[in-house]
Amino acid sequence: MLNVNLKKIAKEFPRKFWLVVGVSFIDHVGGTMLWPFFSLYITQKFEVGMTEAGIVLGLFSIAGLVGQMIGGALTDKFGRRKLIIFGLVFSALSTLTLGFINSFSALIPLAVVIGLLSDVAGPAHNAMIGDILPEHQRQEGFGIMRVVGNLAWIIGPSIGGFIAGRSYLALFIIDAIISCIVAFLFYLLISETKPEAHPDAKPESIFETFKGYGSVLKDYAFIAFLVASILMGLVYQQMYNSLSVYLRDNHGIDPGGYGFLLTASAIVVILFQFSMTRLIKNKPPFRLMAFGTLFYMLGFTMFGFVNLFWLFVLAIVIITIGEMIVVPTSQTLAMGFAPVEMRGRYMGVFGVSWSIPATIGPGAAGLILDNLNPNLLWYIGGALCAVSVLSYYLLHLKLGHQARFQPVEEESGTA
Repeated sequence: MLNVNLKKIAKEFPRKFWLVVGVSFIDHVGGTMLWPFFSLYITQKFEVGMTEAGIVLGLFSIAGLVGQMIGGALTDKFGRRKLIIFGLVFSALSTLTLGFINSFSALIPLAVVIGLLSDVAGPAHNAMIGDILPEHQRQEGFGIMRVVGNLAWIIGPSIGGFIAGRSYLALFIIDAIISCIVAFLFYLLISETKPEAHPDAKPESIFETFKGYGSVLKDYAFIAFLVASILMGLVYQQMYNSLSVYLRDNHGIDPGGYGFLLTASAIVVILFQFSMTRLIKNKPPFRLMAFGTLFYMLGFTMFGFVNLFWLFVLAIVIITIGEMIVVPTSQTLAMGFAPVEMRGRYMGVFGVSWSIPATIGPGAAGLILDNLNPNLLWYIGGALCAVSVLSYYLLHLKLGHQARFQPVEEESGTA
């Protein structure tokens, strides 16, 4: 039954989409081989503590936030393919530099430059999916990309851990080689997807392209959606930033147990994301965001009062159900706000909903874990999710009737 469904799905989506999925999977495997071990590399090679490592990671995130904004404008001006290839080649060069650098003081400014330029291609990836897929397939398409990302998280860290135990430098070199291979595949197999401008449209200068961000920021409904997503993201990020420390210090659960929780989450996504996206594809999107965030609220609040390991597994499964609803729906919604000619800039600003939580979330959580009742972190998280649930539902009442946010029926003649 599963094989039949997969064959049906494969035929429904265009070949170019599957090419993007395939090369993205290779790229994700390379990234997940390296980055889970980056903090270990910093602390071991440069003999510094987690505070110093946290500063470096924070600089990556802050610079990446700016990089996404720059990339959003550049992809609307120059196209998706060129920017993605640039990002991959730069990623290869920067990864090699990180592997060979011997000075921690040099690592700090390098983190700013790398964070800035490595994330330039982020909006181009999302915009390319929006270009390739018709509106009725985007939610499922982003769900498929989510499956690919989680599959990489199962494969990559296992290989990376084996290599890192022998040589961190080899890990950086292999990741750089993978980035070069993916860049070559993009160049060879995937053509430009940016829609052609209207023949009568006046060409924009690069200044006018960046000035277009003013229109994005004046789209107050989009900004309200962004704020709700940032609040939700602050909570979701704790699964990767703070949960491991909380479990170790308060429940005696070692890194192996934490790793099992993340693996369980990835397996749930791989097994059920296809079915979930089919189930929700014709439902009102803002209501779906509220419903999915409700699962986040329940799961993260559970962390604050459960003590048994199997209950932590249950909480992770509940959160993952919410994730399977929220992630593809939020990306599709962001695309729905964007006019075609501003798709990159909207996706660049949408990236803020992940970059801001990644930047401030760990520090805020650390203050709570170090100075207050650690369980308070999860109760506050539950409250923030409740605010997001209410915000998404209000957006549904305000905007849900608009045609751009109505569920899109599959066009006749489409398989």
